[in-house]
Amino acid sequence: MTNDVLSQLIQMSRALGDPAKDYVILGEGNTSARADDETFWVKASGASLAAITAPDFVRVRFAPVLAMLDEPQLGDEEIKQRLTAARTDAAAGYPSIETMLHALALSLPGVHFVGHTHPVAVNVILCSQGVEEAIRGRLFPEEVTFCGPAPAYVPYADPGLPLARRVREALMAHVEKWGEPPKVVLMQNHGLIALGGTATEVETITAMYVKTARVLLGTFALGGPHFMSEQDVARIHTRPDEVLRRQRLT
Repeated sequence: MTNDVLSQLIQMSRALGDPAKDYVILGEGNTSARADDETFWVKASGASLAAITAPDFVRVRFAPVLAMLDEPQLGDEEIKQRLTAARTDAAAGYPSIETMLHALALSLPGVHFVGHTHPVAVNVILCSQGVEEAIRGRLFPEEVTFCGPAPAYVPYADPGLPLARRVREALMAHVEKWGEPPKVVLMQNHGLIALGGTATEVETITAMYVKTARVLLGTFALGGPHFMSEQDVARIHTRPDEVLRRQRLT
């Protein structure tokens, strides 16, 4: 079962890293998958998603990674030592600096795969002055069906432990408001995180949110976005046929 999860993670990562999709370049982005109740796979630091292989993933333990979130402020060297010690194999590579936010996401109910990318269309919005206004509503039914009723939004924080703590706050607020984990996390001046029950769902969420970003940017040429009403968003999110479509396609 563990090898099957890793195989799916490799396939998903290569799909997200496909240069034609413009989600990442060079060593950008990172991915992860739950291996079992105690461990997960995460991309090694510096690996390229487009050409990633099994040795480019590191298996780490949830407990010591999550424990770092409640520690006093840790320095860069201490974080590196903690992440290194969390590996299940001392000969494996160094885990991504974003390992902590992956541990958080994979701890949520129903989340088994995570993909973090930096799509150009999404980052145009996330790096803009008007980001919070631009993402405050939903634009079309398929966005709601596959990306959920709203994204979780994270103001900029230094990558690593400070960012993971901000992500934790955003995840908790989203669950409290909507009663379920987000499908999409948007990090200001940084990028997109897709949270899925399957590798295919992560790919679907990422593709749909990149389309959403492109549509959103296009609306500003014609007066700005015309968002769906809250009632219409709730209706799409819970319609039985849309739920079935989401399940069949993810």
